[in-house]
Amino acid sequence: MSLSLYDISVPAFQRGLDVLQHLLDQGIAHARAQGQDPAQLLAGRLAPDMYTLIGQVQSASDAAKFGAARLAGIAPPSFPDNETTLEELRERIAKTQDFLRSVPADSMDGQEEREIVIRPGGRELSFLARDYIRGFVLPNFYFHLTTAYGILRHLGVPLGKTDYLRGAA
Repeated sequence: MSLSLYDISVPAFQRGLDVLQHLLDQGIAHARAQGQDPAQLLAGRLAPDMYTLIGQVQSASDAAKFGAARLAGIAPPSFPDNETTLEELRERIAKTQDFLRSVPADSMDGQEEREIVIRPGGRELSFLARDYIRGFVLPNFYFHLTTAYGILRHLGVPLGKTDYLRGAA
């Protein structure tokens, strides 16, 4: 039995977003336990030229929703990047999960050879759907998920590998 585009994309996004929600919850709990305002986590970043925690969550959400939509050949929902609180980030993750649950698996079946064209930063990139998910979307998604984890660790949130691998079989 082979894996479909759906099998290697949507469940991975759903699990990763569940992990991201857990990481934010851990960050909130840690900040409160330390007597700090959890909102201080929002501006955290690993380097001056990298996105903040807000940007990492937005980018992980975008990778999941745009990736699934392009693979399914459907329009993605529009989420303005206007989150300013941890609760708003949590809501964005929930909205992304809602969208992923609405994507029919059969919309991706047999579409491995379909061309997908994207235009990041004003340049045009063309992929076969199978290469788009394996070589672009999943690496991008996991980059932002991992960077959010790194920011929270950097800010003192006691996270470990088991927090990141949460829910893995």
